[in-house]
Amino acid sequence: MITVENLSYSYDGDPVLDGLSLALGDEWVVLAGPNGSGKTTLIRQLNGLLEPDGGSVLVDGTPVQDDPVAARTAVGMVFQSPRSQFVASTVGADVAFGPENLGLDHEEIDRRVDAALSAVNLDGREDERIDALSGGERARLAIAGALAMEPEHLVLDEPFAGLDWPAQRSVLGHLDDLAADGVGIVVVTHDLRDLRTRADRVIGLRDGEIAFDLSPEAATEALPDIDVRVPDGW
Repeated sequence: MITVENLSYSYDGDPVLDGLSLALGDEWVVLAGPNGSGKTTLIRQLNGLLEPDGGSVLVDGTPVQDDPVAARTAVGMVFQSPRSQFVASTVGADVAFGPENLGLDHEEIDRRVDAALSAVNLDGREDERIDALSGGERARLAIAGALAMEPEHLVLDEPFAGLDWPAQRSVLGHLDDLAADGVGIVVVTHDLRDLRTRADRVIGLRDGEIAFDLSPEAATEALPDIDVRVPDGW
């Protein structure tokens, strides 16, 4: 469980989050809002990439700042641009990086790498160079890197940006599998297509505050109020 309590954050004195509170469990949550609404700033608080000015974030009851390693193990993060989170030149080395930094033994690291790559259909490609992968393959590799930490929650920032439909469909399929296994999914996106039947909740942000927290069906009328387009057929 991720619990956000009265969270505030400012950039250069300008408030971005203002007394925001919410709880995230083992469910599929869509986080929507216009540019500048605080979405990315919020999710970067969930595993300690940013430190709040006020309030707190707790993962399984422990404040993130008290144990950031535990928070980053429990809350996997996939950034909007996968390239920005790669730390190695080859597929296998990149996925192994997180487990290695947990101090795990080689056998456990190999198990996690194999399982994570298999989950995104990149098994057997450990020695391939990342710069030779397609955009969709890089997106899946970024997810594999997060999965190798075996998180309880997976948070993805605009995971469909720049992906063609086959790649987007592949990513959605893998997220479906994770959700079925009990992993909490948080997707930050402007592209709400194909998410209505998947999401349990749609949380709308506006000016650093929660404008609504509704079911996908109920969010239909609320999304235009925060300048988010409702997809055709939603």
